[in-house]
Amino acid sequence: MKLLNNFHVKFLLVSVLIAGTILVCQNFLPQIIHSYIWGIYGFVVGLSYLVSAFALWLYKKSPENFLQIKLLGMVVRILSSLGFIAILVVMGVENIILFIANFFILFLFYLTFDIYTFISNLRPISK
Repeated sequence: MKLLNNFHVKFLLVSVLIAGTILVCQNFLPQIIHSYIWGIYGFVVGLSYLVSAFALWLYKKSPENFLQIKLLGMVVRILSSLGFIAILVVMGVENIILFIANFFILFLFYLTFDIYTFISNLRPISK
């Protein structure tokens, strides 16, 4: 049971679950999935993992700055995401609305995971 409390294992489980959902949607509802979905998925997973792992490392170094660390992580995630979208739109990705919709759906899934881990860390801090 201690393994399920590990951030890396939780992140892997969420990532596999989301990838499975993408595969199911891609096979049964291909009109709602952009052709560049795996590039979007790779970017969002990589960015979320790096930001969250870095925030966890900073939290272990300086627990009193927990809120600033989380806010910095969210700002970095949002700015990087907007930059990714801007670069691909300028490069001429087709069906921009579907691309942005798919991107933000994945972004919100990982943001929800980040908020969940943030809330689960509030209890040990308050003691």
